[in-house]
Amino acid sequence: MFTGIISSIGTLVERQGARFSIACRYKRGSLEEGASIACDGCCLTLVDVRKARGKGAVFTVEASNETLARTTIGAWQEGRRINLERALALGDELGGHLVTGHIDGLAKIVERETDGESVRFVVESPQALARFIAEKGSVALDGVSLTVNAVDGTRFGVNVIPYTLAHTTWEDRVPGDLLNLEVDLLARYVARLAESEGRAP
Repeated sequence: MFTGIISSIGTLVERQGARFSIACRYKRGSLEEGASIACDGCCLTLVDVRKARGKGAVFTVEASNETLARTTIGAWQEGRRINLERALALGDELGGHLVTGHIDGLAKIVERETDGESVRFVVESPQALARFIAEKGSVALDGVSLTVNAVDGTRFGVNVIPYTLAHTTWEDRVPGDLLNLEVDLLARYVARLAESEGRAP
């Protein structure tokens, strides 16, 4: 389980098929083989961890064919910056919202514009996921917990504050970019309950 609060930005330093090695600022001792880590919102398993030449560490994760097909991971190339979050530990502060790391689909940025000191993005979700996205609700986009400001059909808006721009990869994002989208866990369960009771969600 994760919170959508990014704690480091990694860089993809090597890709061998479905194996990805990522350099990060985490200390080697804070990462354990077999543990989970969210990479651009995707929950992956650490299969190898080693100390970097400088500060930090380099870890390796593997992705299944299903993950490669349903997320942005299949298109990752060396040099890509990646949002990272280690798994939530019991007693940790829940600063964002509950995020599973299981990607529901790909969303696409359709607009980017300055809004005061923040940047406003308009994002288009897949039709099947639009019903789970509500104004003032939460979404995770590339692993970042964001509040939905407005909804118009399959499109919704989020505002990214300067701190988030500086401490995640959102500073790099432009119209046309695809994002890993995870809808709010509670919205998904509410919709399922409504369906089981014969009511439209």
